[in-house]
Amino acid sequence: MISAEILSFFWRKPLKILSFRQNKALIMAKIIGRQAEIALLKSLLSVDGSTFAAVYGRRRVGKTFLIRNVYDGQFTFQLTGLANVDLSHQLTNFHAALVNYFPDFEDQPIATTWFQAFQQLIKGFETLPKTGKKTIFLDELPWLDTPNSFFISALEHFWNSWASAHSDINLVVCGSAASWIINQLINNTGGLYNRVTHLIYLEPFTLAECEAFFKDKIPSYDRYHILQLYMVFGGIPFYLNAIDPSKSAAQNINDLCFKVRGKFRNEFDKLYASLFKKADKHIAVIEALAQHSMGMERQALLKAAKLPDGGNTTTVLRELEESSFIRKYHTYGKNKNKALYQLTDFYSLFYLKFIKNNSQYDDDFWINGLDQPNARAWSGYAFEQICLLHLPQIKQALGIGSVQTQSSAWLGSDGYEKAQIDLLIDRRDQVINLCEMKFSIKPFTIDKAYSEDLRRKMGVFKNSTKTTKAIWLTFISTYGLTPNAYAQSLVHTSLTMNILFDYP
Repeated sequence: MISAEILSFFWRKPLKILSFRQNKALIMAKIIGRQAEIALLKSLLSVDGSTFAAVYGRRRVGKTFLIRNVYDGQFTFQLTGLANVDLSHQLTNFHAALVNYFPDFEDQPIATTWFQAFQQLIKGFETLPKTGKKTIFLDELPWLDTPNSFFISALEHFWNSWASAHSDINLVVCGSAASWIINQLINNTGGLYNRVTHLIYLEPFTLAECEAFFKDKIPSYDRYHILQLYMVFGGIPFYLNAIDPSKSAAQNINDLCFKVRGKFRNEFDKLYASLFKKADKHIAVIEALAQHSMGMERQALLKAAKLPDGGNTTTVLRELEESSFIRKYHTYGKNKNKALYQLTDFYSLFYLKFIKNNSQYDDDFWINGLDQPNARAWSGYAFEQICLLHLPQIKQALGIGSVQTQSSAWLGSDGYEKAQIDLLIDRRDQVINLCEMKFSIKPFTIDKAYSEDLRRKMGVFKNSTKTTKAIWLTFISTYGLTPNAYAQSLVHTSLTMNILFDYP
């Protein structure tokens, strides 16, 4: 019996089975951004010698789409690993791909080991002309490495004993499990040590790239709409591609995340299960961090997540960080062992705040709750995270793109009062920008009470840190500030959301 995983694979993956014209029509879609990555992948075809490129990044970020488009689907061999199947199923899948590219293998037996499989691939390549680069694309590589399959050893042997000895092989691999790529390929201490010749980490879209993505699809969407979508879905192309252009941002969020059959209502569990073999610990960390917007120190985090302080937990944290779900950062004036871990994945935060405990009968939860306090609090935090992800754009807008800086958060006390600053930019030119980030549907107004709180916060920071640098208050908001005496006397620079949409 053919497994559901293999049926799913043949439904969505093997482009070569189509005619070349059909194949090309499928993949020739517009690529947004990715200019550096495109240039690097194309350059591999002209390198004198064999190349081994690894492309990795978060699930749904568009790795396969990028590679297929850059090479126009013209692979000499392509294989996509299957999720959650054993070695025999992976090798059956390999044999199907082998026959697709080298029909003479149709009557040959299916390999029983990866060593045999790669030897068959070598025999197939040795029948080809000796001219021109030949691209091998191994997609979802971590899925091929099933327990006790010795896949890595076989890949090592294939590269070291054959591919690297030729001058015409372009091996491109990719996978969503960033930790696997890093541990098994980049930091491999065995036969693949230092063998990856080119490494590409594919990041989510910036706001500028999201705007370009929506330009043709939803030209009526302004930057405020795009900002709302980014707060929920981040810059993940797969999520953004599901947006219905006939509906507003709020309607799309409601339909995709809260309808009973909403496309991303149950995305959370699928997301983590696909990336990590034992995802329960990873999810425990994410759930703990979702309750603390500024982040948590390691010991507090482990206590909240109910995890032991050991090597396995360190691996969990590193894997989440390498997969861009969390970040580890330092606060101003604190030593490195006081680093904070912070949740940075937009969808995960939104899911835990609103979707997880939402009644399945409340189909219009988001539309009905837009003005609720918890929604406003979340939007403020999500906007702060967007600003942190677009620091180059902020620095550019401040005219300090070439100035050496260190960016961090700060939480401290002068002995009398406590204060928190979510973003400060410590500049080499003897200035510190204290940044306030506010999300609102209209220009933000600084009133008397808030102005007094800002002065207090700046005073606590100066008294606590004893800094002699100039302190400049910077406001980053959706539509800027309402002009009044408080804003004029306090704020050095006011920036709007428009600067976040610039290319740095």
